[in-house]
Amino acid sequence: MTHDLRATAAPPQDHVAPLPRIAIQAFCETQEVKLIIGSTQTDRRMSKTMVRVHDGGMDACLEAFRQAPTPNVIIIEATSNRQRLLTQLDELANYCDAGTRVLVIGHTNDVILYRELIKRGVSEYLIAPLTLMDVISALSAMFNSDKSDKLGRVIGVVGSKGGVGASTVAHNLAFMTSTNLEIATTLVDLDLPFGTAGLDFNQDPPQGIAEAVLSPDRLDANFVDRLLSKCTDNLNLMAAPATLDRTYDFLETDFDGVIDLLRSSTPMIVLDIPHMWNAWTRRTLTSADHVVMVCSPDLANLRNAKTLLDVVKQARPNDDPPGIIMNMTGVPKRPEISVPEFIKALDGDLFAEIPFDPALFGTAANNGQMLIEVQAKSKAVEAMHEIARRVTGRVEVKAQKKSLLDPILHKLKIKAA
Repeated sequence: MTHDLRATAAPPQDHVAPLPRIAIQAFCETQEVKLIIGSTQTDRRMSKTMVRVHDGGMDACLEAFRQAPTPNVIIIEATSNRQRLLTQLDELANYCDAGTRVLVIGHTNDVILYRELIKRGVSEYLIAPLTLMDVISALSAMFNSDKSDKLGRVIGVVGSKGGVGASTVAHNLAFMTSTNLEIATTLVDLDLPFGTAGLDFNQDPPQGIAEAVLSPDRLDANFVDRLLSKCTDNLNLMAAPATLDRTYDFLETDFDGVIDLLRSSTPMIVLDIPHMWNAWTRRTLTSADHVVMVCSPDLANLRNAKTLLDVVKQARPNDDPPGIIMNMTGVPKRPEISVPEFIKALDGDLFAEIPFDPALFGTAANNGQMLIEVQAKSKAVEAMHEIARRVTGRVEVKAQKKSLLDPILHKLKIKAA
């Protein structure tokens, strides 16, 4: 009897959630599998894990854990026959600590073996040859499958140069996903000294992202919830203080805790990342599920975009490249690099082009409104629709057309009740 176990394919990359802080030990029999396991820590989803790779398969594993405690996850490559592998797994069960999970990598597409492994509590069985993302997806599913529906996506929005409108794009993107796509969204303004999210949404919250980052000992879901300001039914804001009464110097991992908490409770998180380059902005940007880069069509933007694009691609080898937004195009009498030439020079992925419209953007900024609230049929709003669709992979929720019979049917329902 044959059955293709590869039919249970790994989920798409953008649905593969980051792993928690766990220890993983792998016991490999072939060089190919050893290299793949060893390279998993180059992926952003594995940044919190500690991975150790050993030569030798099940025999080495049994020898290692006869007297030592087992890690959170054991990965075993097995080339032996079915009966020998099952016998050795039974022996390993005597040494495993409670909570230890086992992933077996085999070289046989054998449904009987698969069923026996599952009976013995093995979390997953993968068949070589495999890819790095096969392994990461399987590991992620072990720890996230029970909450995969609630685990949020993080969108990092950054400008290739100061003043290109990255914050405006981030704020309107968050508004668009929460209203037109009806996805519960949290916008986080990470420009602590000069953030404008509060102004753009006509909000003046007393607390926000600064309190979350500066009080790590108090971080929990309830504390973070108190720091959120409600903009609409589906949109919450974690605002920046926008004050200069102190300096905002942070360590590389200082924002990890609050982003993790938001990810566990909100389907969509949009990060407005300031145009600066230090340890925490680099980590925040490269750890996002999707990166959106906002540019303006001039030489300085092209140079910065190329540099930033190269760094992000190198840090995220298993992710899609950043989406590029060309903003403020078509400024009268200003020499510009054409959008096709700009994108070709970057070898990038153009998400949308937003034309220069000072009246629309100025009115929205001064009134504390979003673009769609000022002029819903504008080209800029159409571009924002496209950006929202691209980063979410979803289509817009359109209102159902009302029938002329609706009032009559409504009255009949009332009478029947």
